Amino acid sequence: MKRALASVCAAALALSMVACGSTTSSSTSESSSAAAGDSSSTSAAAATVSGTVTASGSSALQPLAQKAAEEFNTANPDCSVTVNGGGSGTGLQQVADGTVDIGNSDVDAESKLDADVAATLVDHRVCVVTMAAVVNKDVGITDLTKDQLKDIFTAKITNWSEVGGPDEEIILVTRPSSSGTRALFQEYALDGEEEASNAALETDDSGTLLQNVSQNAGAIGYVALPYIMNNDDVQPVAIDGVEPSLENTYNGSYPVWGYEHMYTNGEGSEAAQAFINYVMSDEFAPEIEALGYGVTSKMTVER
Repeated sequence: MKRALASVCAAALALSMVACGSTTSSSTSESSSAAAGDSSSTSAAAATVSGTVTASGSSALQPLAQKAAEEFNTANPDCSVTVNGGGSGTGLQQVADGTVDIGNSDVDAESKLDADVAATLVDHRVCVVTMAAVVNKDVGITDLTKDQLKDIFTAKITNWSEVGGPDEEIILVTRPSSSGTRALFQEYALDGEEEASNAALETDDSGTLLQNVSQNAGAIGYVALPYIMNNDDVQPVAIDGVEPSLENTYNGSYPVWGYEHMYTNGEGSEAAQAFINYVMSDEFAPEIEALGYGVTSKMTVER
């Protein structure tokens, strides 16, 4: 009788320990494998998580990160995830410095940090993002060739009449050098050419950028696709007749896209690992496309 009672107590104690435990991290090799594959390849852990997680960086990734944080916080009331913007460069520097747990970035860490610093960070590719040029609706432009787009952002073309629009000055709404959105757009839309500066209308807040474009006649800027999915205040611009869309990104016909990254310093805290695992889980996967981002496994081209 005593032996049977002891067995029952031991089983109850083991079950209690499992129920109260925190989600644990995957190994470095597992993180690398998930980063290289489908953003929905992992499953969210059932155990609740406690602690705090702070993330900063990419404004392009911010809507997804905030949505994931809201759902994660609801499922884990003893854990608080806070997401801020600031630009990819800021997020990468802060996670390297240890002032945040996660650095969100549109670009590889090596493009913003010294190689030895970047080597201390662990990369988690969570999805794909499409970038789109947007213009003030009064311009009446819906399509530009890639060469025209490059000439506009490098200030070789300064009036819309030069590309079939009205006789109106082109106003560039630019982003700071720390912006990962700028780096991605520069690489794949401008073929590496440096965009002209326009400090008067420079911002890395995508909401402010859209407002500047919509309120200034002749304005043009660029944002991540999620910001314009339900926005009628600006006109997205096709490139060589190909519209910025998930379908055209998946099939490789639209050229301006990149991977979105969540970086940790080393493996990061257990809470940070659990949050990233949730972002890359089957449970959260439907939200990725609903928000306007791409699922990595659906890409027919790679970078």
